[in-house]
Amino acid sequence: MAHAKNHDYHILNPSLWPLVGALFGFIMLFGAVLFFHDKGPYLLLIGFVGVLYVMYGWWAETVTENKEGDHTPVVLIGLRYGFILFIMSEVMFFLAWFWTFFKHAMYPMGEMSPIVDGVWPPVGIETFDPWHLPLINTLILLCSGAAATWAHHALVHEDNREDVKMGLIIAIALGAIFTVFQIYEYSHAAFGFAGNIYGASFFMATGFHGFHVLVGTIFLFICLLRVRRGHFSPQSHLGFEAAAWYWHFVDVVWLFLFAAIYVWGG
Repeated sequence: MAHAKNHDYHILNPSLWPLVGALFGFIMLFGAVLFFHDKGPYLLLIGFVGVLYVMYGWWAETVTENKEGDHTPVVLIGLRYGFILFIMSEVMFFLAWFWTFFKHAMYPMGEMSPIVDGVWPPVGIETFDPWHLPLINTLILLCSGAAATWAHHALVHEDNREDVKMGLIIAIALGAIFTVFQIYEYSHAAFGFAGNIYGASFFMATGFHGFHVLVGTIFLFICLLRVRRGHFSPQSHLGFEAAAWYWHFVDVVWLFLFAAIYVWGG
């Protein structure tokens, strides 16, 4: 009886995943430094593959814990709060890129600054027309978010697994199309990353958002695989809920990017 559980918390067993993840993370970052100094990409790739392996193994254990009933209502509250804090940290991350863009757009620097303000966008920069491909991408991402919401509603309120699968498939497909269009847009940009603050701000903000779209698409794809395996129920679907929250966060960030960078600052 000394080890009888008389509380609602989940006490984790000892795990090597944090240590292994830290080691592979160090290898990946050290490999990135070597790669930037023209020493080859091999150590970077080894570390990256190792990090992916740790992510898969660690999250697989988390899924097993959920299936075994370790995620009690109290534990789920903590997991939800943790994911909300993660999204809040992401909000602050993107706020930094909006900050630098607004600063340089409202107070552009030039050769005569601060006596004479510069111009924005800088001279020689040909910006994108926001009402063509950027608008199409906006509609695509909004439709993808609507499909994810449909899938979530079908799971929670109807327990209709076929609609859940269809909603996820549509959301994933639209997310992939968004990524392809973003790559196409980059390939036709009339300005580069280096040499001007507009290009640096544009590619950092939209590029990191594109990375988040890619991660969110993978997130939704994993949810689709889990649905096909019979995971999730109207009562237990935290992984799906987290994916939906993340995807809507990506949607909202893009709306601000579209309005601020493409429309207002272009």
